[in-house]
Amino acid sequence: MIEQPFITTLRLLLRPFVLTDAPGVQTLAGDKSIASTTLNIPHPYENSVAEKWIASQAKNFAAGSSVTFAVSHRNDNMLMGAISLEISRKHRHAEMGYWIGKPYWNQGYCTESAMALLQYGFDILDLQRIFAHHLTRNPASGRVMQKIGMVHEGCLRKHVLKWNVFEDLEVYGLLQGEWKSLPDIIENMWYE
Repeated sequence: MIEQPFITTLRLLLRPFVLTDAPGVQTLAGDKSIASTTLNIPHPYENSVAEKWIASQAKNFAAGSSVTFAVSHRNDNMLMGAISLEISRKHRHAEMGYWIGKPYWNQGYCTESAMALLQYGFDILDLQRIFAHHLTRNPASGRVMQKIGMVHEGCLRKHVLKWNVFEDLEVYGLLQGEWKSLPDIIENMWYE
């Protein structure tokens, strides 16, 4: 069986989740402000949810349907969030999703991990397209997508139901050829 890789950037270690991350996941993802701006994180975040989620990640990776990394600080391995690709091998595309714990907001960690995941998706997984979306009321997530070179492709109006409110989704995407033609971004990546 193929092992999920570790990805190192200047400040971060993107690594597989382990069960000892569960309390950190519950604390960070359990913050209402995180759950409010994501589609699949519950609130309140009940006991054992994190353990079940973590246990599913290795199976999903082995099946080739997704890869999820714990975003941790390189120096102390402190968990800061998660970033993933939901993969369609048939269409050679993937949807990127992420969350960063509130104590780590506005420090560039999400952008740094998203750049690393783009490189992994295009260069290692040989994807043709990586896309992402964010709730319109969460422009900070959109700024991450813009910083990594993604192109705004449109707005899906009232596309999802979040906590009994229909929400608009802003959609961004990047093609493999576009990735390779972004020398300014690629040259300034935080990789060793």
